[in-house]
Amino acid sequence: MKTITIEGQIRTEFGKAATRQLRSEEKVPGVIYGGAKEINFSAPATAFKSIVYTPDFMLAEVKVDGASYKCVLKDMQFDKVSDQLIHVDFLELVGNKKVTVSIPIKFTGVPVGVKEGGKLAVKMKALKVKTIPEHLLEHIDVDLTELKLNENIRVQDVKAKNMEILNSPRIPIASVAMTRQLKQEEAGEKAPATTVAKAAPDAKAEAAPAKK
Repeated sequence: MKTITIEGQIRTEFGKAATRQLRSEEKVPGVIYGGAKEINFSAPATAFKSIVYTPDFMLAEVKVDGASYKCVLKDMQFDKVSDQLIHVDFLELVGNKKVTVSIPIKFTGVPVGVKEGGKLAVKMKALKVKTIPEHLLEHIDVDLTELKLNENIRVQDVKAKNMEILNSPRIPIASVAMTRQLKQEEAGEKAPATTVAKAAPDAKAEAAPAKK
């Protein structure tokens, strides 16, 4: 799995003044929790870019004052005005202690329904799972090949080995819907049959006076 390295320094001062000082130095405060002790640190804002501004799931090796912590990103805060990153939370990965994370879905295959003229609609891009650190993956594969027109693939259809999926089982994650063009084509095919059915009663009505 892809891992990035973030090098920081232990924070010894806290409060608004200390935070303003970090920002003036273009640094971001962060915390690592979940391990033996909570680690408060700071690092250059640029060090977080590859893990914060991406939809990918990856690990972070945070190095602080000679110690190294293997982590996953859990939360981040942005300034409401400038939209700059102002705080990050990391969860330390410890042995076989289970963690809860969101892992992106990677869709594979071309759905049967799309080949028939339907349109693929993706409803979910990630799944919330619970597992031990060694079973974490960059993504969860979902094969769409057998997905037919007007059908859904739901959370309960996903097979994720060694993971507990926490999302509601009935939630759809992808579907193939009928396009407007396909609906018009189907309507056009049915139109002649409807015309013949309407014409039949008229023919009988014209034949009736002839019997008198």
